[in-house]
Amino acid sequence: MELNAQTVDIPTADGTMDAYAAWPAAKGPFPLVIMFMDIWGLREELFGLARKVAAEGYYCVVPNLYYRRGKLRFERRNADGRMVSFDTLPQDLQQEMLVLGRGLTRQMIETDVTAIFDYARTQPVSSGPAGTVGFCLGGRIGFFAAQSFPDRIRATSSLHGTLLVTDAPDSPHRLIDRMKGEVYCGHGEHDRFSEPQILAALAAPFARRSDLTYRSSFHAGAHHGYSLPDRDVHDAAATQIDWRETFAMFARQLKSPPASLAGV
Repeated sequence: MELNAQTVDIPTADGTMDAYAAWPAAKGPFPLVIMFMDIWGLREELFGLARKVAAEGYYCVVPNLYYRRGKLRFERRNADGRMVSFDTLPQDLQQEMLVLGRGLTRQMIETDVTAIFDYARTQPVSSGPAGTVGFCLGGRIGFFAAQSFPDRIRATSSLHGTLLVTDAPDSPHRLIDRMKGEVYCGHGEHDRFSEPQILAALAAPFARRSDLTYRSSFHAGAHHGYSLPDRDVHDAAATQIDWRETFAMFARQLKSPPASLAGV
């Protein structure tokens, strides 16, 4: 499919947020999908995934959630040209990245997603239900967005999401009652953020919701970061399953939403 793609600047209440957008060259409008970055920041790897989403018939935007601090990038590669895993980084760099990622609050995300919705009104984007897909940090941000904008965001895909279950009052798993539509989560076996007790605590509130669909995949042998194609721990088989589930959810919720949701 022929695509349009470009870098864009999105005005927000806190400054100008740089982003990347991709969408079909055919006449729209198209359902909106927001792709939330991982802790490493924006880079071509994510832009390629945005084009993958756009090729399925969506307008995909990837915002730089670090824009309040600048155009930060933390791309580190090994001798084979693959992006290395977080745990292999020097401790001082790990700490810097953790402070940035964990400093993204719900209020910040509400500001940023509001700005994206305003920007989308100037683009070939439909006014109906929207979706998100997020990696690592972005998986948690996707929960934040869906919980703040449940009347618009009806499909949430979290791939090796971090800190989905914490002791914080606003932990993502504590506010699942705010979400609508469908949620999909992909988890790796060798991921400290996907330990059995965490997955059980995450699944429990979904089980109490007959009006909210929750699906998940537990990938044997997969490590944190497995779904990113340039990563040294990339798992192609697990990633294929995640995208199949994600695109099926998007098709149900965004392209053929129930009549009661159309035009939301």
